[in-house]
Amino acid sequence: MSPPLITHLYTADPSAHVFDGKLYIYPSHDRETDIEFNDNGDQYDMVDYHVFSLDSLDAYAADAPPATALAHPPEVTDHGVVLRAQDIPWVDRQLWAPDAAERGGKYYLYLPARAQDGVFRIGVAVGDSPTGPFAPDPAPIPGSFSIDPAAFVDTDAPDRAAYLYFGGLWGGQLQCYQQGNTPDAFDAAWLGPKEPAGEGAAALCPKVARLADDMRAFAGPVRDVVILAPETGQPIHADDHERRFFEAAWMHRRAGLYYFSYSTGDTHLLAYATGTSPLGPFTYRGRLLEPVLGWTTHHSVVEFQGRWWLFYHDCELSGGVNHLRSVKVREIFYDDEGAIVAARPGA
Repeated sequence: MSPPLITHLYTADPSAHVFDGKLYIYPSHDRETDIEFNDNGDQYDMVDYHVFSLDSLDAYAADAPPATALAHPPEVTDHGVVLRAQDIPWVDRQLWAPDAAERGGKYYLYLPARAQDGVFRIGVAVGDSPTGPFAPDPAPIPGSFSIDPAAFVDTDAPDRAAYLYFGGLWGGQLQCYQQGNTPDAFDAAWLGPKEPAGEGAAALCPKVARLADDMRAFAGPVRDVVILAPETGQPIHADDHERRFFEAAWMHRRAGLYYFSYSTGDTHLLAYATGTSPLGPFTYRGRLLEPVLGWTTHHSVVEFQGRWWLFYHDCELSGGVNHLRSVKVREIFYDDEGAIVAARPGA
């Protein structure tokens, strides 16, 4: 088990990116609260964001001597608070899992939060540096809803298109949009730990929209991200809780293949699916990570210094307190067919 990367704060939902050769982590910032645990996620009561950076992950490499990360951990720089809920005009509470992207020398921090009406929406803040500070737009991104934004700039594509993936069940309210992919489709009757179930019911899809050139609005409609079962070629069933999407969307590209990964929520797995387009469909391929200590699981995948890394969190540092989590990392590998594996093939 790898040790936490950050120990002076509780951090979760790590979105890792490489900008100008340095690795940056954009996590949630967990804090102590006396709000009782519930399936709506009220105990995840975060109010600000920090940015962290580091120059090397060699201590966590799979071929590093055992206990290297404990004896010689990498130096992680905390760049401090880069954005507070109180500074975002539309936000009422709960700054949940963020993500970041760069375009044209500007850096964009995407953030989900509850607005004054209690409904989750997604906003954006802009900075001149990957470490902020970030100035928030005064209103959410038009057409956005739910949680867990994941920005993907397809740098290998001719048009370098950018996309925003998002969505999360139960407390993330994705189940409230079954009648359409617009904020107007919100149905409060589905609030709470609810989702479709029963024979023939398809799992609810995560969402994606292409981002406009300014990275602060959608350039087109919100679309479903369809995840197919490999044995049928049909969408995964709602009752298949070990494979259906719950939250924590992430996209990366390797060797011309697009990898859409996500959390299964109440079965506590990280899973992934692959496709030939950033818009899908994606076919389920397997698991990225088995359950860790704690209820939630949320991640990112990034290439850094010639190796591929899986960032995730667990509750080891807090002794198992679900809303006090810590970022961790491990190296991952790919076999000849593009499947993600835990050990180097042939090792």
